[in-house]
Amino acid sequence: MQGNGSAYETIFTMEATPVKYGPGSSEEVGWEVKRFGLKRVMLVSDPGVVASGITPRIRELIEAEGIEVEVWDDSRVEPTSNSFQAAADFAKEGNFDGFVAVGGGSSMDTAKVADLIATHGGEIMDYVNPPIGGGKKPPGPTKPLICVPTTAGTGSEATTAAILDIPDMKIKTGISHVYLRPNRGIVDPLLTMTAPSEVTSSAGLDVVCHAAESYLTKPYNERPKIDDPDERPPYQGANPVADMWSAKALEYGGKYLRRAVADGKDVEARGFMMLGATLAGVGFGSAGVHIPHACAYPIAGLKHEWQPPGYPDDHPFVPHGWSVIVTSPAAFRFTYDAMPERHHEVANLLSGETIQNPDENTLPDVVIQLMKDVGAPSGVRELGYTEDEIPMLVEGAMKQQRLLVGAPKEVSEEDLASVIRDSMENF
Repeated sequence: MQGNGSAYETIFTMEATPVKYGPGSSEEVGWEVKRFGLKRVMLVSDPGVVASGITPRIRELIEAEGIEVEVWDDSRVEPTSNSFQAAADFAKEGNFDGFVAVGGGSSMDTAKVADLIATHGGEIMDYVNPPIGGGKKPPGPTKPLICVPTTAGTGSEATTAAILDIPDMKIKTGISHVYLRPNRGIVDPLLTMTAPSEVTSSAGLDVVCHAAESYLTKPYNERPKIDDPDERPPYQGANPVADMWSAKALEYGGKYLRRAVADGKDVEARGFMMLGATLAGVGFGSAGVHIPHACAYPIAGLKHEWQPPGYPDDHPFVPHGWSVIVTSPAAFRFTYDAMPERHHEVANLLSGETIQNPDENTLPDVVIQLMKDVGAPSGVRELGYTEDEIPMLVEGAMKQQRLLVGAPKEVSEEDLASVIRDSMENF
């Protein structure tokens, strides 16, 4: 086993949000909030989830336990620094002793940041990952946060990250620290039944990409050894425990995503995709992600012109899952020679069979077929970009060093330009 010398890491950590899973599990949210001894909570959601009736029901269940609830329902799909700030201001003024998020990754990430700022103060940009932000570490744990996801995608209920768009800088990035990990996830497949097929497609492809990237990160024991345990990042590289979570998420994504997109009332498919999202969240929350996510942030942040079908039409944006999947075939073709066998394993897990005579195109071909089958955009061009904008996309991706260090081989600007160029049209 590599890494026994002083130059390489020999330690990895495994932490996971305690999760309650199953159809109807959200009906126990009041009991869970009461268990933390909370008296007054901020319930973070978004207008679509409120309109669906889910948020009012969650509020009713919490209030039935004698707990005071204030609803913040202005979470923005694909949050910005401004939308995070508005929620943080509400949290600071509200004197809450805990937080509940109900919605997709946007609502959960909004709750994480509102909790962070209300608990420890400071400016949002202080905590944003360097070199974009200050990279400040929270000085201690935040107040209790319970997450109730309504999409099968981000796995934010199980991760330490909150992702935001910074319009002034035309960049998308994140805040990541172990103290941002939610205290409890309540994963109820019945809450996804009303999600449009396009939302199911994008969110589900995010699950697949999370799991594939984390399985294909540089192994933890090939990374430089850290001197201070406080410096060990949440994303530590592929390790045997993270592999188990990611592998099962790949299996579920390959087997059930097509069904969930084709029939929103397919409870079994919805259930396994919800579970897969959480499993992938635990897997990549330990191992990390790399090139597709690094490219996705400038794809989503550089221009705001594309109006995605099936999503709220109050502002143009690129949904996260679609922004990561479009560059993944080319990215996995690029990383293939660093770990061929692991690429074969991902292709087999995702396809549900052992593919004979695999090569560098096998995994990209499996991913592209899945993209076609669930109605994903064909590539970067469909999202509104041309070859002339590749240098700006590369510049934005290179700023995501927190992610790129996880790639299984060195990544240059020229490499990223080639990946994005090859991703203009996947089919």
